[in-house]
Amino acid sequence: MTLPFDLTTGQGAFLAAALFVAAFIRGVSGFGFSAIFIILAALVTNPVPLIPIVFSCEILMTVFQARGIRGHIDWPRVGALLVGSAITIVPSVAIMAKLDAATARMAISALILVLSAVLLSGWRLSQPIGPIGTTGVGMVSGIANSAGVGGLPVAAFLTAQPIPPAVFRATMIVFLTGLDLLALPIMAGHGLVTSETPLGIVVAFPILGAGIWAGTLGFSRLSGDRFRQCVVLLLTSFSVLNIARILI
Repeated sequence: MTLPFDLTTGQGAFLAAALFVAAFIRGVSGFGFSAIFIILAALVTNPVPLIPIVFSCEILMTVFQARGIRGHIDWPRVGALLVGSAITIVPSVAIMAKLDAATARMAISALILVLSAVLLSGWRLSQPIGPIGTTGVGMVSGIANSAGVGGLPVAAFLTAQPIPPAVFRATMIVFLTGLDLLALPIMAGHGLVTSETPLGIVVAFPILGAGIWAGTLGFSRLSGDRFRQCVVLLLTSFSVLNIARILI
């Protein structure tokens, strides 16, 4: 099979492994899929054309996970986050679509590094944030989602509050699905969805299913908080590696 985006066999194998790892982590923690896959993809290719595939995969993953999360979704919070994201996502995607490959890689890596540092810091909110504050976090997420990492600001926001792991995971899954549905038509309008995008989704689908299945099994066996810490450490490591690779 001819791989999309002129990928070599070696690049394709690397991206397949990255996709499985990212899907497994999404299955366990509810977030991190886009950020981990994109930062790994940036090590071997320009990740920007792959972002629509990542978003499509994230929507498909929600279909796999829907049955197990229905009773844990914080719908009011999801709604406020999506309202905020809708405000900022259009201009931020327009900016990202115009960046060259090296600049896009640097922007994505730097953004993930900063957001990972927030998560690693153990930052906590002194009191719960209401709808207005939640909408503001959604606006930040809309900006970050132009680089495919819109889930990280929200993950930092939810991690800072006393939210049960099951609610955290379910709310993140539904919010990210809504965010991707907002972003895909905008990306298509800027030429980021091409004739090769469907082929990429077809190639990714079986790998995606295997990773989600394994990750969902893992969720019931591992500590959600501990695993989220491991995810953030991985993001930080890959961000530093990718920035160093671009600068050297």
